Amino acid sequence: MTRHVARPIDHAMVEENLPSGTPLKRGWTTGACAAAAAKAAATALVSGDFPDPVEIALPSGRRVAFALASHDLSEGTATAAIVKDAGDDPDVTHGALVTATVRRGAAGSGITYARGEGVGLVTRPGLPIPPGEPAINPVPRKMIAASVQEAAGESADIEVEISVPGGEEMATRTLNARLGILGGISILGTTGVVIPYSCSSWIHSIHRGIDVARAMGFSHVSGATGNASEVAAQKMYRLHEVQLIDMGDFVGGMLKYVRDHPVPRVTVAGGVAKMTKLAQGMLDVHSARGMADLDALAVVAETSGASDELAARMRAANTVAEAFSLAVGEGIPLGGAIASLAWSTAATVLKGTGIELELLVFNRDGDLMGKKDFAAT
Repeated sequence: MTRHVARPIDHAMVEENLPSGTPLKRGWTTGACAAAAAKAAATALVSGDFPDPVEIALPSGRRVAFALASHDLSEGTATAAIVKDAGDDPDVTHGALVTATVRRGAAGSGITYARGEGVGLVTRPGLPIPPGEPAINPVPRKMIAASVQEAAGESADIEVEISVPGGEEMATRTLNARLGILGGISILGTTGVVIPYSCSSWIHSIHRGIDVARAMGFSHVSGATGNASEVAAQKMYRLHEVQLIDMGDFVGGMLKYVRDHPVPRVTVAGGVAKMTKLAQGMLDVHSARGMADLDALAVVAETSGASDELAARMRAANTVAEAFSLAVGEGIPLGGAIASLAWSTAATVLKGTGIELELLVFNRDGDLMGKKDFAAT
């Protein structure tokens, strides 16, 4: 994705640091950019002049300023645009042109919202915004309203249309279609700030996916670590796409949300490496959080009947997948043992809820390697 050189003007921007010490720069959410663009346009609608830079307040109360990428004033409407800078986060909307067009609304209407090019339309229940509305989330709406009212007065009746040219294509790289958000991206953000590699958008999608499944009355969801396990689990149960939760590495994050927003039956499906990590007690199965312990895996194989010679070969394997293949080749039911141990780790999050949990382990070809049947937690 092409980086854009334009950056918001805020000298108080905080650097994040990876464990390696590499400095990472924070960025701005689409919601913050939309609020700033809307304020600039509303100011011009009222006064005839665009502030550049334009300053807004974040939900924390901190004030930050953004440079305008473009602006236009015509009879009855004003438009301003800001280039979204996600900092050093690998965000699909980095470099997007977030545009706000404002016009006078009907008397007494207050601040209202319209969907422009590249902004999604909500079509399914369960999301924070009802079907038929543009996918502009509640906190961004509050930020936009507060920013417009700063420019035009608290009693202003203003329609704000948000657009993101190219947003429909950007949305193909998100989970919006599965959530029932069609035709573009969502305008997101709860703080206005993007923290690099926090994966907040992914976690947001997990939560909203569960919300939509619940709202549509589904009693079973399947969280998968990757495409192969997702497709395999879907075929196994003929699941609707809404029942599929792309949890990635965030097994614990998904389960914690399900614990507080219950679904009667939950399948956790994943590849042998990530499910081995779950079996070893890791609820975040990203490689950066730690590697699977081949020695511990060999011990599990030994308890399942592996010989000392096989266990030694497994310990010397390059990857978990290779160690698994060695065990399977010798007829050792390692997949079932890992599934049971992984189930126990996952069940600790749901303990006492009564939610029925299932654990499935697949190889890269989508073949079922092990299974722990549904059981109440």
